[in-house]
Order: sequence, then structure tokens, then C-alpha cells
Amino acid sequence: MRKLVYYCAFLCLAQGAFAQNVKMPAPSPGQTVKQDFALSYVEVSYSRPAVKGRNIMGDLVPYGKVWRTGANGATTITFGEDVNFGGKPVKAGKYGLLTIPGQAEWTVILTKDLNVTSPSAYKQENDVVRITAQPMEMPFSVESFLISFDEVMPSSMNMLLLWDKTAVPVNITADIDSKITAQLDEAMKGEKKPYFQAASYYFESGKDLKKALEWADAAAKENPKAFWIYHLKAKIQAKTGDKAGAKATALQSIELAKEAKNDDYVSLNNKLIASL
Repeated sequence: MRKLVYYCAFLCLAQGAFAQNVKMPAPSPGQTVKQDFALSYVEVSYSRPAVKGRNIMGDLVPYGKVWRTGANGATTITFGEDVNFGGKPVKAGKYGLLTIPGQAEWTVILTKDLNVTSPSAYKQENDVVRITAQPMEMPFSVESFLISFDEVMPSSMNMLLLWDKTAVPVNITADIDSKITAQLDEAMKGEKKPYFQAASYYFESGKDLKKALEWADAAAKENPKAFWIYHLKAKIQAKTGDKAGAKATALQSIELAKEAKNDDYVSLNNKLIASL
């Protein structure tokens, strides 16, 4: 009898040990999205519940209540630098990302609390910012909840919350001009001057085009075979209204690109010439 008891106990312990080794797929798998942005990045960590034939907005995700904006653990968002989140300033750092869904308007919250997983755990005094966003109805359904970034520009992008047929956009911006200008000014004091980078930034950001052209010429003088520099110079000339100069420089870039067997820049220059 004693042996039988020991044997049964052994079986129970063995079954428990085996059970601990069973690995199953998560019903709402986690995802971390890191988007390079401005001079650093934005990173979101969250879980992705699926529709699975259920009614989502206003039902599984109730209107008017705090939602963890995902499943399982809390959703977090990290900013690598100071940003404007939905028009409100936010310091670099890690925050909890919460929402209060509504039929006509959502409240999006950044909180100091990184562990809010239910409405009862939320404390408004921990809010860093709260903004409003307008949901949009999509003509198709997204099965698994998705947080993504779209229209990613040097200093602006949209964060999108997507699930079922609902999309909620939040604009994120960063003030990078003063930082980049300061870096360029400092670098220009050094022995190796970033002429091409400076010319590119001034052109792309619509700053002093005369100065951009001077830097493009200086860059080309240092690297006379660099077809990409001549293409940039041609674009600057075109933007200033010097069509004849832009065409001549683009043709020069084409010849250098052909020598380097770079068909992409041949095509880019031909397109530039056709647009003049």
C-alpha cells in the first residue's frame, strides 16, 4: 500500500514536471515595433489579440472605458528623444500607452505607470499627456490588432492603431532643425567638412539654397567623379529656377553615372531633365 502511494505521488510529480515543459502559442502574441524617427526612434511593445469572429469596438473593447490597447500585459511606448505627441510635448523616455475608445472620439493617454492592464489599475494622476483622436472606418478588416507607423518623414509621422475596421491615427513630430543646424555648424569648423550632407539638408528642408549650392560645388570639387553630388546640385539649380544650369549639371551627372555603371542615377537625371 505504501509503495502504491509513493508510485501515485511520483506520477503526479512527473505529470506536473512534463506539464511545465509544454509550450503553446500565445493567443495574443507579443510584438515590439521600433521605428527610426527624427534623430532617434520610437518603440512600441504590445500584444496582438485577434477578431476571431467577435464584435470588437463597443463590445469586446467597450466604449468609455480605459483599454490597455492590446492584450496580456501593459502596452508601452518609448521615445528616444523629446517629441510632440498629438500636439503635446513629451520628454524622451518610456510610458504606458492607454486609450479610452469612443464611437466618435478616442482619448489616447501616456502614463507614467508601465503596468496598467485593467481599468481598475488606472490612475489619472499618473497621466503625462492625454489627447483626443478621431477614429476612421476602414473598408477592410484587420484581423490582428496592429500598431504601426506611416508617412514617416524626417520630423513627422503618424502612429496608427488598427483593429477590425477601425483606424485611429496619432501624429508624432520632433523639432530637429536646430539640432541638425548646430551639428553642421560645429562640423564645418573641423578639418573634414560635411559639404554634401549640409547641401542635402539645406535642399530637403528648404533652407538657404544659395548656401546649399555653394556646399554642393565644394563637395563636387573634393570628389569630382561623384555623380550623386552633381545630381543634388542639379536639383538645387532646378529649385532656384536655373533650368539651363540644372540641365547641364544633370547631363554631367549622367556621364559620370554611366562611367560608374549606375543606371539608377542615369534614370533619375533623365527624369529631372524631363521635368524642367
